Amino acid sequence: QIQLIESWGGLVQAGGSLRLSCAASAPHFTNYNLAWFRQAPEKEREFVSAINWSGERTNYADSVKGRFSVSRDNANNTVYLQMNSLKPEDTAVYYCAAALWGIGPTAHLPAYEYWGQGTQVTVSS
Repeated sequence: QIQLIESWGGLVQAGGSLRLSCAASAPHFTNYNLAWFRQAPEKEREFVSAINWSGERTNYADSVKGRFSVSRDNANNTVYLQMNSLKPEDTAVYYCAAALWGIGPTAHLPAYEYWGQGTQVTVSS
């Protein structure tokens, strides 16, 4: 089983940047594909980005392509989400998720069995 703890959310002005981190405790971190989802108030949780076990394959929602970048450090059991050119519509709670022996960096929410507690990102206009 894997435990996930997100950090480094916060308040930023439109056009600014943030880098989220998700630290994982797991004996075999590379057994997991990882993803970021987000949920805005009164909206459903939506896919943001995903990365496969090796970091060689990534996937992005159309709304963040070209602005966000996902990466992982398997030596330190951490996944990152670099967010640039932030917009007010990026405001949400961001969640880290993990899928054991998944099918790759899928955007399919039910594929992810493990979730962090979330970190708030607020982008002011």
